[in-house]
Amino acid sequence: MSASSASNHYQCPALFLSAPASGQGKTTVTAIIARWLRNQGIRVRLFKTGPDYLDPQILQQASGQPVEQLDIWMCGEDYCRQRLALAAAENDLILIEGAMGMFDGDPSSADLAALFNLPVAVIMDVSGMAQTAAAVVNGLARQRADVQVAGLIANRCGSQYHAELIRNALPADIPLLFSLLRDERIRLPERHLGLVQASEIEQELEALFEQGAELLADVDASAFMQLAPTVDFSFNDTSGNSELTIPQPLSGKTIAIARDQAFSFIYSANTELLQTLGAQLVYFSPLSDREIPAADALWLPGGYPELHAQKLQDNHSMIESLQQFHQQHKPILAECGGFLYCLQQLTTLDGQSYDMAGLLQGQSHMRERGGCQGMQAAQLASGEIRGHSHHRSMASDLPEPVSYARRSRHPAPGEALYQHNGLTAGYLHLFFPANPQAAASLFLPSPQNS
Repeated sequence: MSASSASNHYQCPALFLSAPASGQGKTTVTAIIARWLRNQGIRVRLFKTGPDYLDPQILQQASGQPVEQLDIWMCGEDYCRQRLALAAAENDLILIEGAMGMFDGDPSSADLAALFNLPVAVIMDVSGMAQTAAAVVNGLARQRADVQVAGLIANRCGSQYHAELIRNALPADIPLLFSLLRDERIRLPERHLGLVQASEIEQELEALFEQGAELLADVDASAFMQLAPTVDFSFNDTSGNSELTIPQPLSGKTIAIARDQAFSFIYSANTELLQTLGAQLVYFSPLSDREIPAADALWLPGGYPELHAQKLQDNHSMIESLQQFHQQHKPILAECGGFLYCLQQLTTLDGQSYDMAGLLQGQSHMRERGGCQGMQAAQLASGEIRGHSHHRSMASDLPEPVSYARRSRHPAPGEALYQHNGLTAGYLHLFFPANPQAAASLFLPSPQNS
């Protein structure tokens, strides 16, 4: 890391980690690399491409540092530049994990890598192939002239001979960076929306990270670091969300945020922004606490209420506290899982129905597949806030929505948005820094939110 004479211009080695498809082990390999380097005293800062809550939890535990999301559409180019530059100022290496396949989505992982001129290390599960892996990575490398492939990381190799077959088939300009032998001890557990939350399996993850780091014992860390070229990161003084450029409309306001095993889909960028806007944050658990702490506004984020429906239903004192909060017409933002908690009833995959808080008319039903997904922007009276949708449930018997979200690349209406007595609710997960002033309005009383 190094800084120029300008306070907002920094240099740091950086590398992008992508794959030909989902399910290749990107998060596992990225986490193992982070722990391996961390164990050698190298300060690594990780970022995750796209609107992801679960992978960053894993990566944060592996690296010991906060993990933020980067997305050109949802976050904006200026925001991405600012966060990368600030990370470059304090770290020895920046690693960015891609999303889905390298060229999937619009914008894609390749778009983000090209924007910052970052070389890409391709992670590939080679368990069902040998020389064909070389053909696949060669095709990825030749797809776009503005994307440079630094080499291949062969995941789940069957043997050293298997790795050599791949190494010998690769073109001269695409080296095999290293291989990881197939080992079930370093496989991350999953559930219906992705990986299991890090907070639920902390000890298992520690064992996985250390076992994975041992598999890289023979890899030269200094040689790996040399794969990451020094990149210039800079941002304009007026870009991003500097405290110097944002007024504090939430000054003197306390926002209570639900945070436990049922409600955990919280961008660190969102909480950081709320504090920058002047808010004081307090946290509570709808699962175990008896009441909401004293607050002016409330945020019920997404998560897994369906996995804890019985406990949520049985915490009558918390439901009464939430209902009283709502009856006072105090601002409440309920996103996805928080939205389900605010409805009258939730039916799980096994057909069992549970009573929820009943702040809003309607029921929800969990489904094995389906559900709206993708980047969308909420249409609020105070402005547009970008975010994303990803769920496996369907809500029905709802009141008339006040608006529908705008999809990033499709003309069809997006998720419905509901407002009632200070409550703003829907499936959309919002990224507050996309529009700080509109985000602040969600936690302030207003004619539109009453």
